[in-house]
Amino acid sequence: MSETDPDCPFCRIVAGSIPATVVAESEHSLAFRDLDPQAPTHVLVVPRRHEPAVVDLAAREPAEAADLLSLAGTVARSEGLDGGYRLVVNTGEDGQQTVPHVHVHVLGGRPLTWPPG
Repeated sequence: MSETDPDCPFCRIVAGSIPATVVAESEHSLAFRDLDPQAPTHVLVVPRRHEPAVVDLAAREPAEAADLLSLAGTVARSEGLDGGYRLVVNTGEDGQQTVPHVHVHVLGGRPLTWPPG
């Protein structure tokens, strides 16, 4: 499970070499506050393993993908998002993925419109 990319900022957060405000963690995943929040609650949940695309993580390590989503749910509950929340996973450049490491955005704390604005 220790596959990492030394140039990846999320791998460096997982390793502790870049500081982050951690809100939850599990064996396979880490959750921390986004530095540029797009909602009152904006937490990123990342796998400890470096994997660029969530579908590839699910195919290679389904238990780790399940852990990622489970931790996202734990974060939503602990953040009091009882009225609802959004989970967003961007994949690839055309999908607006800015860091090529799987990350789930947990967004909430206000009514969320679509498209985001």
